[in-house]
Amino acid sequence: MSADPLSGLDEHQLEAARALRGPVCVLAGAGTGKTRVITRRIAHGVDTGAYSPQRVMAVTFTAKAAGEMRGRLRALGVTGVSARTFHAAALAQVNFFWPTLAGDQAPTIIDNKVRMLAHAADGVGLAPDTATLRDVAGEIEWRKVTMRSIEQYASDRPGGIGRLNVDQVVALQHAYEKLKDERRQMDFEDVLLTCAGMIEAEPRVAAAVREQYRHFTVDEYQDVSPLQNRLLELWLGDRRDLCVVGDASQTIYSFTGADSRYLLEFDHVHEDARVVRLERNYRSSAAVLAVANDLMRGRAGALELVAAAPEDAPIPTVRAYDDEEAEAEGVAAAIAEAVRAGTDPRAIAVLYRSHAQSAVLLSALAKQSIAATVLGGRKFFDLPEVRQALMALRAASVAPVETGFLATVRDVLRSVGLTDEPPAAGGALRDAWEARAALLRLAEEAPAGTDLRSFTDDLQARAKDQHEPATRTVTLATLHAAKGLEWDHVHLIGVSEGLLPISYAQTFEAVDEERRLAYVGITRAARTLSVSWSRGRGRTERIPSRFLREIGSGSLRSADAFARPAGASRRAGAGSGSRSRSDR
Repeated sequence: MSADPLSGLDEHQLEAARALRGPVCVLAGAGTGKTRVITRRIAHGVDTGAYSPQRVMAVTFTAKAAGEMRGRLRALGVTGVSARTFHAAALAQVNFFWPTLAGDQAPTIIDNKVRMLAHAADGVGLAPDTATLRDVAGEIEWRKVTMRSIEQYASDRPGGIGRLNVDQVVALQHAYEKLKDERRQMDFEDVLLTCAGMIEAEPRVAAAVREQYRHFTVDEYQDVSPLQNRLLELWLGDRRDLCVVGDASQTIYSFTGADSRYLLEFDHVHEDARVVRLERNYRSSAAVLAVANDLMRGRAGALELVAAAPEDAPIPTVRAYDDEEAEAEGVAAAIAEAVRAGTDPRAIAVLYRSHAQSAVLLSALAKQSIAATVLGGRKFFDLPEVRQALMALRAASVAPVETGFLATVRDVLRSVGLTDEPPAAGGALRDAWEARAALLRLAEEAPAGTDLRSFTDDLQARAKDQHEPATRTVTLATLHAAKGLEWDHVHLIGVSEGLLPISYAQTFEAVDEERRLAYVGITRAARTLSVSWSRGRGRTERIPSRFLREIGSGSLRSADAFARPAGASRRAGAGSGSRSRSDR
C-alpha cells in the first residue's frame, strides 16, 4: 500500500478507522466523511494484516455507492474486497449454491413486477389500473422485506388498495406468487429470502459463506430492513466483526420497510459494541448547519453537526411566491444570475419533494437558457446522443488514427453534433450538447498516454459501474434522489404544507419522516441554501410548512418576511418564526 490509510483523518474518524475488531457502530452525520472512514478502515485492516481483502464484505444500498467504494479502495491500493449491494451479494450466493442444492440453474429474475401482476390479475378475474398495480407491487415489496406472510399482511393492512378490497389484494398476491413459481422466476425480494433460507436450512451453505466472509461493513445502516438485517445475521453466524455506519436523521425509506431501530439499538443488541460519533461536518457552512440542527433538535438519534472550518457564508434565506410558476421563475432567475456571475452550473441544485414539481422548473430554466439534468431520469450512458457518440468513438478506435488522441476524440464528437459553443436556447438541444461536451472533458482529463481504445474501454467500465461524468448543467432532484450527493448552492422549493410534509403524511411517524427528508435536502448544501414556498391559488392555496416555523428566524433569514411580492398584503402569522411543537 503506497500511503498510510489513516493519514488526514480527524480524531473521531481515526477512532473509527482503528476499531478493527468486534462490533462497531459509527454514527455518522451528514458530511462527516463516512465513506472515507469506511474505506480507510478496511484499508487499515488490510495494511496491518488484520483483514484478508477476500474475506471482507462491504454492503451498501445502491450499485453506484458500491462502485464508489470499490474505486476508493482501489485508490488506496486495496483490491479483492467484495463491495456490493445486499441484493447483488445475495444473488451471487443464490446462483452459486442453487445448482448444488437443486441440481439445476436458479430461477431468473423478473424484469417487470407490474406486468407480471397484470397477468396474475387476468388469471383471477381482476382488472386494476396501472397505478393500482404499482401500489400492489410496492405492498408486496414491503410485505416481504418486513418478513410477513400474505395473511399477516392482510391483518396488518386491511384497507385494500385503490378499488381492490383486502380479499382481492390477497387473491392477487397469491396469484402473483403462483405465476412466478410456474415461470420459475423470482423478484428481487425473493433473492434475499432465498439466500436467507439457504443459509438457515443448509449447514454446508452456512459454513461456506461464513468461511468466505469474516469481516462485515454495512453502510447506510439506518435503511436496513428486517429481511436485510436477518440476512446479515445469517452471514455473520457467531462472528463478531461487524461495523455498521449510519445516521438516524437520514432515515427516509421507512415506507419501504427500513427500520432505524437496528442502528439506534445496536449497542443494546451488542453490549460490548464500540460507538463512535462523527459530528464534524466537512461539507456545509456553519450557517447551513444551524438550519439543519434546528430542524432535528430533540429527535431520536439526532447528531449536533459542527462545521469543520467555520467560514463567512450567507445566512440561508426563505422566500414566498404567489404560485408555483412564480416560484419556478424566481428560482430560475436567481440561478441565471449566479451563472452569469461565474458560478459553475454543476455546483447548483434545485431539490423538491415529488417528481411532478420538475416540469415547471425545466420550463423556467429553459427560458433562461439554463441546461438542467433531472436525477432519476434517463441515465447518462442511456441518452441517445451519448450512445451515438460511444459507437462512433468505438468505431474510430479500431480504425487507423492519424491525429493525436484528444484531437481524434474532438473530431469524432464534432461529427455527431458537438459544436464549439452551446446552443443559445435551453431545452433538449442544450442538454444534448452538454452530454457530448462531458465526454470531451473526460478525454481532456484522461491521464497522459491514454489512447482511444483505452478511453472507450474506460467509458464502458463507467457505464457498467454507473459512474457518470458531471455535465455542466443545473441538477433537479427529488429529496430521495439527492441523498448522498452535495452541491455548493441548493434551492429547496415547495416547502409548504401539503408538499413538505406531503399531504398524506398524517401520523407522527410519517411527519417525522418528512422532516428527515427536509433535513437531507438542507444538508446537501455546502455554501448557500435558498428555501422557498408558494401560496398557490383557489383549491390549492397553501401555507408555509411547519418545518419553517420550527426552524424560525434565528437560522433562516426571511427574504421577504414571508410576504407577498411588493404591493401585496401580508399573510398574518406566516412568518412569525415561532417554533411549533404541535406534532411532537
